[in-house]
Amino acid sequence: MKKFIQEFKDFISKGNVVDLAFAVVIGNSFNAIVTSLVNDVIMPLVGIIIGGIDFTGIKITYKTSSIMVGNFIQNIINFLIIALSIFVMVKVFTKLSHKKKEEELPPPESKEAVLLEEIRDLLKKQVRQQKSKQVK
Repeated sequence: MKKFIQEFKDFISKGNVVDLAFAVVIGNSFNAIVTSLVNDVIMPLVGIIIGGIDFTGIKITYKTSSIMVGNFIQNIINFLIIALSIFVMVKVFTKLSHKKKEEELPPPESKEAVLLEEIRDLLKKQVRQQKSKQVK
């Protein structure tokens, strides 16, 4: 039982699990924002553009059963908008992280600088060899 508990502690303390937990929390928060964007901003605009049609009211009824086609259409639109929003956010974060990485990297050395460093190292080596000959 102790081994099981230790393995569980090791699993939980790994960065992947902690990162995943943060991603789930942030994802849920992001979902609320995007859902509000879709329901409160985009869908009213879509309704204005297409003449005030409310998708959620579209349904096919047979006797006592109803197939809620409008809700399905609404969910497809929500999914597409959420996917587009996430895509744009990932692109922005990726672009920002690449800029940050580029800023952190030192500029590449020129060929001349590399050659000068090699010459310097050879001269240092020659001086050391001459000093070691003098000591003997």
